[in-house]
Amino acid sequence: MTDYHVITRERHGHQYWMKQSGHRFASSDALCPLVAQELPQAMLSLPIGFIVDDDCFVPVAVQGLTPGQNLFVAIDGRWLASYTPAPYRGYPFRMAPTEQGEQVLCIDEASGLLSESAGEHFFNEDGTPAQSVQEILTFFSQIEANRQLTRSICTALQQHGLIQPWPITVQGEHSEQQVEGLFRIDEAALNALTAESLAEVRNAGGLTVAYCQLLSMQHLSTLGTLAQAHAEAEKARLAQASLSQSFMSEGGTFSFGNLN
Repeated sequence: MTDYHVITRERHGHQYWMKQSGHRFASSDALCPLVAQELPQAMLSLPIGFIVDDDCFVPVAVQGLTPGQNLFVAIDGRWLASYTPAPYRGYPFRMAPTEQGEQVLCIDEASGLLSESAGEHFFNEDGTPAQSVQEILTFFSQIEANRQLTRSICTALQQHGLIQPWPITVQGEHSEQQVEGLFRIDEAALNALTAESLAEVRNAGGLTVAYCQLLSMQHLSTLGTLAQAHAEAEKARLAQASLSQSFMSEGGTFSFGNLN
């Protein structure tokens, strides 16, 4: 559960914030939005797809194939991929729109990363944002600017008929299940573009996004490997919990019988 609030001097002037040390906060994110600037690095370890958001396609990291599970977060909170999406690198902060349409910096007050005595200041003594907060604001402002460019690129890909449904079949416990709502680049349509259309897609920045998505699909099999690892880790955890419960139910004492 998250609880984001706009950072203000009145609310946070006497508080501190601490950097996150793990990624448990993202453990239920099956998808994470990406921007075009991230894709060349993200494609090296994460499967990338598209989803529809406000009638526009946007790229996402595919982190799980069932709702509520991020397979790239280990049971101890470690991140299991070589690239970490920008929203996670900025946590516990995020940008959010006001009623007037402006973007403001917020912090998740349910993160456990706010303190009354230790960490980084939000504000300087003169009331201006602390250097660390200013750097975070700059980071998110750059991401937000690239998000608008990313939507423009995806619109160009859509207009040229280069995005198609991505049929994914998952083997469930009792039967196969279809994952719906994901899209991918239509490679055949991309290769069939006329010289004029290819130039339009290239000039819009679409070729980089298209090839990053296509190349990233090789990592889809990683999700199956991670799902198996998660299942084994959970099985071991439950076995350990059962052993501990059994030990405690016996009064917490060992019995070695008659040693004579």
